[in-house]
Amino acid sequence: MTGDTFVPTDGPLAGIRVVNLSVNLPGPAAARHLISLGAVVFKVEPPGGDPMELYHAGWYRDLALGQQLLRLDLKMPADRAKLDELLDTADLLITASRPAALTRLGLDWPTLHRTFPRLCKVAIVGYPAPRENEAGHDLTYQSKLGLLTPPAMPRTLLADMAGAERTVSAALTLLLARERGQGSGLREVALSESAEAMAEPLRYGTTVPGATLGGGIPEYNLYQARQGWVAVAALEPHFKLRLEEALAIRTLADYQTVFRGRSADEWEQWGQERDIPIVAVRTF
Repeated sequence: MTGDTFVPTDGPLAGIRVVNLSVNLPGPAAARHLISLGAVVFKVEPPGGDPMELYHAGWYRDLALGQQLLRLDLKMPADRAKLDELLDTADLLITASRPAALTRLGLDWPTLHRTFPRLCKVAIVGYPAPRENEAGHDLTYQSKLGLLTPPAMPRTLLADMAGAERTVSAALTLLLARERGQGSGLREVALSESAEAMAEPLRYGTTVPGATLGGGIPEYNLYQARQGWVAVAALEPHFKLRLEEALAIRTLADYQTVFRGRSADEWEQWGQERDIPIVAVRTF
């Protein structure tokens, strides 16, 4: 089957062919980004399809937009031959299976590099070596990094989305190196490390409760409005000065009192008119 056409006619990756063997979120999200840069992407799904289509069909369709979709059973010789035909003319392969499973299919890096010497590969894994065959998910990565407040579940799939962007960066690095005569190569993207990078502000204490960006200063904080809540981010001195002079406020108590005087939407409009970063907090 073939996805809807959404492939740019030009772009920095025009002429680059990508084969994406990954399902679920990080790999397809990375492929979508590569398509926006001009690449042609062939997505190879297992016979049962991508599990994401079952639990979020609309998002699955959006991620697949512009990708040429094929369903192949890579354990069957005829289907494996079709994949090899794609790889023979491809510039990049994206995988998201455990390395042990890829080795059983003959899709490990030594075998691929020997058979397709121009092919670059980005391997999305859960954890870096020596834990590359260990199972994990966005929820477990965030839990280990202190990014959750139980019983609330994460508001976004941080590790997966960050991992997708790291996959794009790795792909561009590999392709550039190859074009500079350094040959094709392999890069691994560990989703646990992607989450760890996103947790860096917390690790340095910047966003812990009471810290500078954790509610410790009035000019960068959340306030209850007459209706709803507002986020005030007047962090830079000129924003803070403009805000406090306009409202005659200085202390946290001043801020709390003043922002109860209007609705959140009214404060957002007020901030836009004065070039001060204030927005109404949206909920879903």
